[in-house]
Amino acid sequence: MTPQLQQAIRLLQLSTLELQTEVQQALESNPLLELAEEGEGEAGADVVDFPSGEAKTESLGGDDDMAAAGGAGGESVMSASDDEAATGSMSGDIPEELPVDTNWEDVYDSGGLGATGAEADTRVFESQDSPVESLRDHLAWQLDLTPFSDTDRAIAAAIIDAIDDDGYLSVPLEEIHNGQGEGVELDEVAAVLHRIQNFDPPGVAARDLRECLMIQLQQLPVETPMLAEAKRLVDEHLPLLGSRDYAQLTRRLKLDEKALQAVIDLIQTLNPRPGSSVAAGQAEYIVPDVIVRKRNGAWRVELNEESVPRLRINRQYAGLIRRADSSSDNTYLKGQLQEARWFLKSLQSRHETLLKVASCIVERQRGFLEHGEEAMKALVLHDVAEVVGMHESTISRVTTKKYMWTPRGIFELKYFFSSHVSTAAGGECSSTAIRALIKKLVAAENRRKPLSDSKIAAILCEQGINVARRTVAKYREALAIPPSNERKQLT
Repeated sequence: MTPQLQQAIRLLQLSTLELQTEVQQALESNPLLELAEEGEGEAGADVVDFPSGEAKTESLGGDDDMAAAGGAGGESVMSASDDEAATGSMSGDIPEELPVDTNWEDVYDSGGLGATGAEADTRVFESQDSPVESLRDHLAWQLDLTPFSDTDRAIAAAIIDAIDDDGYLSVPLEEIHNGQGEGVELDEVAAVLHRIQNFDPPGVAARDLRECLMIQLQQLPVETPMLAEAKRLVDEHLPLLGSRDYAQLTRRLKLDEKALQAVIDLIQTLNPRPGSSVAAGQAEYIVPDVIVRKRNGAWRVELNEESVPRLRINRQYAGLIRRADSSSDNTYLKGQLQEARWFLKSLQSRHETLLKVASCIVERQRGFLEHGEEAMKALVLHDVAEVVGMHESTISRVTTKKYMWTPRGIFELKYFFSSHVSTAAGGECSSTAIRALIKKLVAAENRRKPLSDSKIAAILCEQGINVARRTVAKYREALAIPPSNERKQLT
């Protein structure tokens, strides 16, 4: 495997944000590469149409160096200079060297890759992260505004440091007391804890769920309806509420079902994880690599040109190269030119391969685009690899950390791959579709008598989907749906 092919494969598996960093490093290290100006060398998006089951490739104009990838047939068409060896989509051999053209402008009049626009050089590479206040920062800020003695302030700082991201005190109070040295009583540490429990967010610094909910209830206005009953339920009967034993709760609280439901509704307004209300992590941005739209009744697949800056060869430096000159400067420029051309071809190969794979996925999963998850078809890497004529490992690289924008949302390409189970008619049903059906059944169930896993399996079997109870339980847990006994409600 040549270094050039290794580079092409490495670029193929990078995410969009990682690729932007790679492009920036190439621009900084190679003077023969530069960003194309606005309006120079712009190419239209490569588009694939799916009007009636057959994929058709259409190029919307543009550069000589751009590639238009085929649809399900895996054919690709590249237009390049006559003296360059055209590459396929990662399946062919990349030649060892490319010749140097003396009349660069005649051959490479335009030639951009990636996104267009004058803003690409600034918008893409500037950091989109902004400082995020953590829960501890939020509590420390309130600590600075609260009058404490030096000793109590040290205790408060130790307590805040022991609060986890959910807002709970993660160590016993005795351990904090032991770390304060002599002269500090446990009651003093408890008093400081009580003051911190009045900080924002409500319920912070609690030692367990009961204390967390009680703190929040104590901070509600006294005229809040059913407040006294809610405090009694949380303080004395919280395990019964967790097991949804409503019959016991009505007897012990001496309430009818309507009143008990009002108490439960009040408790459900509380936050069992108060720390989650304060941002604690960096915002993550997803830039889609592929855009799928429906136009004139046909689904169209196109690369997101704004995801990567448009590059070109620096004509001024390229014009300085002389074929027969063996000086050190000329040799250096020739080497940089060769690296720049390989980098452009690797980007080009990445784009056409990505478009091929995305087009195959869209053709197979048009039912999902039209009707949602319930119409998702079973699809594995081998299926796409056979269609586009590539190895499964290549398909895995293409679909990892690559995202597709659709009218139904942004999805990683791997989302469209799923295993299958057999149907009564001898067909296949994808696991994604089964999960969607389970979610739909649970959403429509009688809350007083939720569906058990066995019942859901029986309903799916009636619909022709042969699925075992254990499989239903696995998919339900993957959807973060609690078991039937925990889904039971009064109304």
